[in-house]
Formats: sequence, structure tokens, C-alpha cells
Amino acid sequence: MYHKTLSYRIFSVFNNTLLIIISAMCLLPLFHLLMVSLSSNAPANAGLVTFWPIGFTLEAYEKTFSNAHFLTSLGVSIKRTILGTALAMFVNSIAAYALSKDARIFRARTGYLWYFVITMLFNGGLIPNYILIYKLGLMNTMLALILPGMVAVYNLILLLNFFRNVPKDLEEAAFIDGAGHFRTFVMIYLPISMPAIATITLFTMVGHWNAYFDGLIYMKDSEHLPLASFMQTIIVQADMSKIDLSSVANQSQRTIRASQIFIGALPILVVYAFLQRYFVKGISIGAVKE
Repeated sequence: MYHKTLSYRIFSVFNNTLLIIISAMCLLPLFHLLMVSLSSNAPANAGLVTFWPIGFTLEAYEKTFSNAHFLTSLGVSIKRTILGTALAMFVNSIAAYALSKDARIFRARTGYLWYFVITMLFNGGLIPNYILIYKLGLMNTMLALILPGMVAVYNLILLLNFFRNVPKDLEEAAFIDGAGHFRTFVMIYLPISMPAIATITLFTMVGHWNAYFDGLIYMKDSEHLPLASFMQTIIVQADMSKIDLSSVANQSQRTIRASQIFIGALPILVVYAFLQRYFVKGISIGAVKE
């Protein structure tokens, strides 16, 4: 058998070794952050912590969760991710269902599709987007973080291609039984397309959770900053105005920052563990056809 040949075994060993090395390169920095956050002040400041905590303590996490600004930003990010993902998936899936129809059924399909594709190549730019959000009165609101990126054309095209692979016999049977387009979409297309839905959901969630720049330009008050924007201000810009200095006077800033970064990365890692089995299948099937 082919899978028992020597060349195949050599390839398997090499391939698995390479994947293990790549996985370790991705996970070890995060694991190092966890170890730093669990270490005491002196070893962390001296850079002695590697992949095992020195002077184990949970004080960094206690200080992090006692920081009102951090908890507020965490809540904003959770709300943004849930609402933004739900609205984006609803809009993109409905649009993809309509655009997946043949031109004989949806005559304007080609025109709408080209309209969406053009937006992938050209956009108004930062200043027009800022002026638009300002004129609409959305500054300092959750909608400023959700609405601009609600329609992601790349995700829409992935869903469109997946919907076009759904057997037409199922749709015709649903129409014969008296179902309309919306019921057919909910009862037929969505259950069959779960790999694609899960993949796009993961893309959207990661995008909302990690987005920081829009929070910096659209949010004027610190209590409206999402977590990524909050982390950018205190870690990259080293702005300590959003930290209760009296509560961290005796605590290493390195351990506190490590704990905040780890907490910020943890939700996406947990979600990915549940959606990972859909991920590869959704990408490969969604990229088969135009």
C-alpha cells in the first residue's frame, strides 16, 4: 500500500516535525507570557523567567481584575464582538444567499456582485470614513466600531461560493413544499453550510476582538475603548493614565502587562478550539468555485 512505502513514511515524519516546530513557535511566546504573569516581581524584571514561573503568585491577575479601566474595556470588546459578529454574519449570509442565485432568477446579480468586488479594490480612505462617522453622529458609540466593517466582501464571497455548492434539488423540494426564500435559507442553506458559517464567524470574531485603530480614532472617552485599543495605549504608547498607580505601586509592570495580554488572547483561543474542526473544510470548499 502507498501509505506504507518508505518515501511516504519519510514525508510523514518530516511533515509532522515541521508542523510541531511551527506550532511550538506560535504557542511558546504565549506560554512565556503566562509564566511571566505568574512570577514574582524581581525575576520578571530581571528577565529570568522562561517557561516556568519563578516565585509563583497570582498578584498580577488580582491587580489586573481590580483595574476598572481594564474591566470596562474587556466588557466593551465582548459586547462589540458579539454584536458585530451577529450583525455581520446576518448581513453577509443574506447577501451571499441572494448573490448565489443564477442570473435568470436574480437579474441584477452580476451588477451587485461587481459593486461589492470594486469595494475590495477601492475605498474612501481614513479621512472620509472619519468624516462620515462624525457627520452621522456615531462618534463615541458602539455603532462606530460595528457598522463600518459589517459587510466584509471577502467573507461574503466565501459564503457565496459555499451556497452555490448546495444541491439545487433540496431547494426545489423546499419550494414545492411551500417554503419561501427565507425559510429555505434558514432550514436548508444554513445547516448544510455550517463549516463555512463557522469559518467566517471565526474570521469576524478575531477581526473585532483584535481591532484597535478604530477605537483610538472614534472613541473619545476611555470608558468606551475596546480592549485592544486599551492595551495599545498602555503597552505600545506607554500611557499610564488609565492605570490605578496606587494599586500597582509594589507590582511589576511587566507581570501586569503579561497578564493583560494573556487575558486578551485567551477568548479567541477558547473559541478557536470549538470551531477548529470546521475551519479547514470551510476554507477549502468555499474556494472551489467563482
